[in-house]
Amino acid sequence: MARTRFRSDRGLTLRMGGVGLGLVLLYVAFGAFLISSTNMVFGLVVVLGMSWGQWYFSDSLALKSMGAHVVEPEQAPELHAMIDRLVALADMPKPRVAVAVTEMPNAFATGRSPSHSAVCVTTGIMQRLDADELEGVLAHELAHVANRDVSVMTVASSLGLLAGFLTRWGMWFGGGRDRNSGPAMIVVILVSVVVSAISFILTRALSRYRELSADRSGAYLTGRPSKLASALVKISGDMARIPTSDLREAQSMNAFFIAPAVNGQSVQELMSTHPPLQARLDQLAQIGADLSERR
Repeated sequence: MARTRFRSDRGLTLRMGGVGLGLVLLYVAFGAFLISSTNMVFGLVVVLGMSWGQWYFSDSLALKSMGAHVVEPEQAPELHAMIDRLVALADMPKPRVAVAVTEMPNAFATGRSPSHSAVCVTTGIMQRLDADELEGVLAHELAHVANRDVSVMTVASSLGLLAGFLTRWGMWFGGGRDRNSGPAMIVVILVSVVVSAISFILTRALSRYRELSADRSGAYLTGRPSKLASALVKISGDMARIPTSDLREAQSMNAFFIAPAVNGQSVQELMSTHPPLQARLDQLAQIGADLSERR
């Protein structure tokens, strides 16, 4: 975790370390397997380069995927003022501030480090939340940046991208013009599927916990957990009103959103990237009780 005034979370640190170690082992094992097939070396270099690029340019790529644009203080003075206050309170670098024009109420943080990060909100969330609720959401997103869990999630998704790329295009790198070198390519595809599945499991396990951690950190920073709880209820309730086509287009970003882009019928998808809404509300209620006792 970066040196900030956000509350430290040992559980998150341990989970990030475990996921990071698991990813390193997967990368090494997967790379050794591919390099053992000399024809796959070029493909490995290509996809590793793509994965590095995804991590290094993660903030720009994520913003582009949402059609978001960076806004300056004169373009969004109230939004910048909120973030200025929160970063001063947390004693952390200010990320770039972006806005995505969409009715879907959501927000996310992205970037490879606190010094190279961005926080994005949609026009839909700014229209639905009051100032205190939006501040709670922004504190949550800044906690992700301070905790550096965004970077770990980006690396994890990069490995899934690598494996998925080889699953789809491995025959071109492994078989050259001979697309019928069957058995070897079947093995490559099967191994890629397994690696992608393990990466998916690691990513989802961290994703659920990191949301609870960011809720805690953001709520303690602002001292108003009820406002974040109110924001989560509004966001989740209004998500059902968003056209399914719009939700489907944004689902590749689910692991990074404050609330997943799914409707009420997609319970399994909700559980896969985020903890249940009630669990988040219960935790925030407990934090509220804790803060009241201290006062």
